Amino acid sequence: MGNDQFRINRRVLLGGMTASAMAGAMPAWAKAPALPAAPVVITVMDVGGALALIQPAFEDYAKTYPERASRIIFTKAPVTELAGKLKAQQSAGRVDIDIVLTGSDGLAAGLANETWLKILPDFADTFPGIEENYEPAALALHKAQGDGYGVVVNYYPSGPLIEYDPERVKKVPASAEELLAYAKENPGRFMYARPTNSGPGRTFMMGLPYILGDKDPQDPVNGWDKTWAYLADLGQYIDYYPAGTGATMKEFGEGSRDIIISTTGWDINPRALGIVPETAKIGTLKGFHWVSDAFFMCMPKGIADDKAAVVLDLMAFLLTPKAQAYSYDEGYLYPGPAVKNVPLSMAPQHSQDVIKQFGREEYAGLIANNPIELPLKPDKMVLAFRKWDELVGSKKSK
Repeated sequence: MGNDQFRINRRVLLGGMTASAMAGAMPAWAKAPALPAAPVVITVMDVGGALALIQPAFEDYAKTYPERASRIIFTKAPVTELAGKLKAQQSAGRVDIDIVLTGSDGLAAGLANETWLKILPDFADTFPGIEENYEPAALALHKAQGDGYGVVVNYYPSGPLIEYDPERVKKVPASAEELLAYAKENPGRFMYARPTNSGPGRTFMMGLPYILGDKDPQDPVNGWDKTWAYLADLGQYIDYYPAGTGATMKEFGEGSRDIIISTTGWDINPRALGIVPETAKIGTLKGFHWVSDAFFMCMPKGIADDKAAVVLDLMAFLLTPKAQAYSYDEGYLYPGPAVKNVPLSMAPQHSQDVIKQFGREEYAGLIANNPIELPLKPDKMVLAFRKWDELVGSKKSK
């Protein structure tokens, strides 16, 4: 996730508040506002790629409730532009984005800029039984990362995984030390993307403290001495850090890279799309822990009452099993559903066929038999991005 909108084959308005008041004030709603008497247009901004999974569910909502949403407009933007864009709109008193779909990177940036509206527990009446309905790992992310400002809509254990071409890599690295040795012996043949813009890159960065036995995997400033030293050393043998995961997949598929960093979804989906050879393999490094990730639904401050009512209702709809079943998609965020009782058999037949052909039997065991850790808290993630840019990325960029 991150700026991972790589799916190449398809698919607040003010109610009399001043701009300065709107930017910082919270609405005086004791519960979710009443649904509007006339349908409204809802604008969705995706900064992480979530629409690839759940746009059909949005469209189902519009078809099911035309009296609530006359139209849903879908827009996309790089995650790096999100916070500034929202802050500018809020300062000007003209917010034209009603719901944001983002990974933990965009959630963190929005929290740092105080652009999000608090959703829970403020509007808990809209989400009855939400915690009981989540898968356990998704609930942990929802509570630890969302902090009431972001509602988890899709979840996956993520990575970090290494993905390699078995024809070109005869001795597969099985530890961080072996990966470093491989990169040194084969300069330019290993790659990962900038963590700020890449789900796999971010997961690799956050997974290394567990793999390397760092002092505190949740403290990138004072607890990652081994990680920062390792990444700096590894960087000597990396040509450049792409701005998004898609470039690493493309170069791997073309044969200019032999090993890249991946996740469950970034392993399955590009192979299903033909960007990466179906024969590509995945592996883990000694000491491997999953670092989970998710897409969140967020609501910007400054949204009008009628739109807020529909957005909250829409969010609740997206957490129903029927809507969640779309999340299997083409493996983009495998498995995808954040709530319980959504078997693959509920997904569209095309999704079932893709997962059957391109999924991996070993994933069930890897998920069951390795710890699933939370990603960094949003404020710590922002600090980690800055440290990576300073200590690693600034040494080599393109």
